[in-house]
Amino acid sequence: GNLEWLDKNKTSFLIMWRRPEEWGKLIYQWVSKNGLTNSVFTLYELANGDDTENEEFHGLDEAMLLRALQALQQEHKAEIITLDDGRGVKFF
Repeated sequence: GNLEWLDKNKTSFLIMWRRPEEWGKLIYQWVSKNGLTNSVFTLYELANGDDTENEEFHGLDEAMLLRALQALQQEHKAEIITLDDGRGVKFF
């Protein structure tokens, strides 16, 4: 369940330590635990900010972070937004 083919010919793949939905769950737990619902973060702040330094998702690759946030968006727990300096996310 942690292998994902990147092409139709199955010549390259991605092996994930955690699936995007699992990363999303960890991120949302951190948001809830710290009372940060209704807050907006840049993707950089989430993955590299001082506030997340001790969290498992700190340093997460931006592509995987985006996929995790998309999973949360499908669950109506977050919305990915466009900010002046890039992308961000608002948590509900």
